[in-house]
Amino acid sequence: MALDVSDTVLSQYADSPTLRLLIQAMSEYFDPAINLEAFYDRIWNIDTAQGYGLDLWGRILGVRRVLQVTSGSYFGLTGITGASNASGDSFGGKAANSGHQPFYSGGPVTSNYALTDSAYRVLLLAKAAANISDGSVPSINAILQTLFVSSVEGRIGNAYCTDGGNMTMTYTFAINPSLTSVEFSIISQSGVLPRSAGVLATVVQL
Repeated sequence: MALDVSDTVLSQYADSPTLRLLIQAMSEYFDPAINLEAFYDRIWNIDTAQGYGLDLWGRILGVRRVLQVTSGSYFGLTGITGASNASGDSFGGKAANSGHQPFYSGGPVTSNYALTDSAYRVLLLAKAAANISDGSVPSINAILQTLFVSSVEGRIGNAYCTDGGNMTMTYTFAINPSLTSVEFSIISQSGVLPRSAGVLATVVQL
């Protein structure tokens, strides 16, 4: 939609139809409204930003798009952290091939993974929330519940943090469906969630 440029014309040229027509035509040719809307939607608004826009947010927040994502399923016990983050991590798991995976060897299998826009957005929002968090348990609980439960379509359950009282803390996820490998890596490896210096954080899925 063209802007009304009549107020920008000096009075001495106000009655010049040729000049007014040229100015009006230029306002239509160079209307910045579409570009401004695209800039807001694709770069400035983190909820709708895409690609390069999210990369810019990553620079602002100091968060890289590439993470090491744990992969693979195991048949056996993997410890309380659920190292492979797969439904077949324990005996009798629900994975389709739960009886045909190797036993967990003690070391997670990881690979560098460039996060998709939707996954990267979760990581950025987690970092942004951590930046303004007071680090209290209720504040961390709100971050976990908002990012990993409420905002995920079809997911139900609860996510919360507990203080072990001995320089340890636990992120607990009693949710269905469970965390994806990418979400698990965001929580366990990215370091964006609030955690006091020297405190060991553990991730548990129920």
